[in-house]
Amino acid sequence: MFGLTNSSAVEAAARAALDRRLDAAAPGPLAVGLSGGGDSLALLILTLAWARAHRRPVLALVVDHQLQPASAAWTASAIATARRLGAEARALAWEGVKPESGLPAAARDARHRLLADAARAAGAKVLLLGHTADDRAEAAVMRAEGSSVGDPREWSPSPVWPEGRGVFLLRPLLTLSRADLRTFLRKRGEGWLDDPANDDPKFARARARTSLAGDTPPPDRGDQDAPPYTSGDDGVVTLPRSAVTPNSLAAACLCAAGHDRPPRRREIEALAARLTESGPVVATLAGARIEADEVQVRIAREPGRQGLPEIALPAVAAVIWDGRFEIAADEPGLTVRALGGLATRLPPEQRVALARIPAFARAALPALVAVNGAVNCPLLAERAGVRIASLVSDRFAAACGVVTRECEGGDRARGEMKREGLSCPSVV
Repeated sequence: MFGLTNSSAVEAAARAALDRRLDAAAPGPLAVGLSGGGDSLALLILTLAWARAHRRPVLALVVDHQLQPASAAWTASAIATARRLGAEARALAWEGVKPESGLPAAARDARHRLLADAARAAGAKVLLLGHTADDRAEAAVMRAEGSSVGDPREWSPSPVWPEGRGVFLLRPLLTLSRADLRTFLRKRGEGWLDDPANDDPKFARARARTSLAGDTPPPDRGDQDAPPYTSGDDGVVTLPRSAVTPNSLAAACLCAAGHDRPPRRREIEALAARLTESGPVVATLAGARIEADEVQVRIAREPGRQGLPEIALPAVAAVIWDGRFEIAADEPGLTVRALGGLATRLPPEQRVALARIPAFARAALPALVAVNGAVNCPLLAERAGVRIASLVSDRFAAACGVVTRECEGGDRARGEMKREGLSCPSVV
């Protein structure tokens, strides 16, 4: 069994997690995902208490999935509650046609994208979510039955990309049970909403919840030691071959490829096993190309059969290209596309610089093509009026647990663009 018996213990447990992960002096707001249910409502109250003590604003974000007839009323009620408690509040909506299969996963993905976008727009680097010890136990049951649902962690980067760049998730209630939180709310005289989907046996989460009956969840794995690595502005991740693990390899493939769908577990484990043997290894996996000699493993974007995006680069505003680079230019009429097939048109000094980049990574570098056909790769030489930042290194650092607190969040690319006074409206 797990649980606490009084409100002061609940408050102390939450406060300890908030103190551990948050920067009291940070100027930005704290974003809280609020559904109106008991877990997220307790989270909002506990976060507001911590934030008031440190004079930090709190923004409650309420997602209307538009899956229930009463969802609009629930959203309005949650917004009103958040404002009554003293938080700013904003409603978000998952609009459009909903899938007939895989609805819980699709709703979860849509929710994360909406929350990450809203948090970034508000200047929040941390998004707090109300997962509890019960959620961890339920996720373990679901995984045992074949689900791919992850184990909620106290601190982790946003799972969506590129919307989630620079946003970290904090779940400060993982040591607390739902019963703890509902007791806490009742003592405060607070009510909450109950989504009927939580008890619908057609959903795996509801079935897991029914089967548990208070079983103890598995222990939190805590922060993981980050592997030694290097990642340059060219977006190539380099790992010592002797230190490669399935987790670090999966993270490197995900980040170098610019995707948000990790490789299949059995495929990444098979590749990691190959890397424990001697001899060179060349492979492609989940949009990444992997090349290994006896000493190191290098992972970069694989251009693929479908090619990479080609888009017009708007003047002044920044774009995210291929999930790997943030680019802005003052010059109108530029197009950004992959360098493959254009290298011979680079200026001589850039062709020299290109030779220093691993050959297998060159074709997937970003190239700017002017109206007159001139080609430049802004990674190879500075160009007036053009700003570029690789997102790969910061993302990989976050995925591997290098960033463990709010004040450590580098997000170098976003910072560089912000100093230039640029927005980033386009995601490609």
